[in-house]
Amino acid sequence: MESVMQIGMVGLGRMGGNIVRRLLQHGHSSVVYDQNKNAVDDLTSCGALGAKNLEEIVKLLEAPRSVWVMLPAGETTETTIQQLAKLLQSGDLIIDGGNSFWKDDIRRAKTLYEKQIQYVDVGTSGGVWGLELGYCMMIGGDKHVIDRLDPIFSALAPGENGPLSTKEDKKGTSQAKRGYIHAGPNGAGHFVKMIHNGIEYGLMQSFAEGFDILKNAGSEALPPEERFDLDLANIAEVWRHGSVVRSWLLDLTATALAEDKTLANYSGYVEDSGEGRWTLMAAIEEAVPADVLSAALYARFRSRQQHTFAEKILSAMRKGFGGHIEP
Repeated sequence: MESVMQIGMVGLGRMGGNIVRRLLQHGHSSVVYDQNKNAVDDLTSCGALGAKNLEEIVKLLEAPRSVWVMLPAGETTETTIQQLAKLLQSGDLIIDGGNSFWKDDIRRAKTLYEKQIQYVDVGTSGGVWGLELGYCMMIGGDKHVIDRLDPIFSALAPGENGPLSTKEDKKGTSQAKRGYIHAGPNGAGHFVKMIHNGIEYGLMQSFAEGFDILKNAGSEALPPEERFDLDLANIAEVWRHGSVVRSWLLDLTATALAEDKTLANYSGYVEDSGEGRWTLMAAIEEAVPADVLSAALYARFRSRQQHTFAEKILSAMRKGFGGHIEP
């Protein structure tokens, strides 16, 4: 049986709260804190121990302490980690499971190392479905630290019930086929997750443009004999069964179209959360052409000025996997 571990969680939003719930379901214990007291109360009713502030969360954790920060990337995460660094002791650990910029991870790890505080960056994918299906995790940091945290990552990961493995693993111990990997040193976890999200932009844009073309196949600009009145929900559904383009993004698209073929509840205003921009920055630094990914990002910029059915498809997918609501 895997070791039972205790972890602190700062940030109980769409993913942080469900990460705690999944850990509790697997027998681990958690001390939680969020500025939203209702979010704390909700998790204490599930078995977590609530804290009123960062000072209390540190006091309630047993040494060596592990504190997982699950907050929006940028100033909020930066400030929280700086505050925790003043409260934690030698041998303690900070995990950033959000979508931080990978170069910030390298800087933070060096600063914390001087205080003998360990740092791990975890690129976390799974969105609002992670509680039920598990989280795919790309982890950066020292191997011995990550090995110590393996019971936590193993509990959060989807396990081996996913697609068939692409590589034979006679021992059956491959973490990758269970849904998590040690990607490399600090920064590598968020770097791999950044590229993952960049690719996500491109895949989403492809589906969005394709369904926009299908929707407009009945345009009056076309000759009458070349017009088609196509059932988009039915097309999305049939592609889910045996097609080479089947995917979770297609599943979400099919669900949205089944609920409303016109997607009338979406304006098509599509935000980007940063990783797409950072992916292109990496491509420029490496002199790697990224035509599709750059076009997908620019399409999101344009969506804030004029909207098409394609952007409604994008908005529907973002709400489906991450609970993202249009502004």
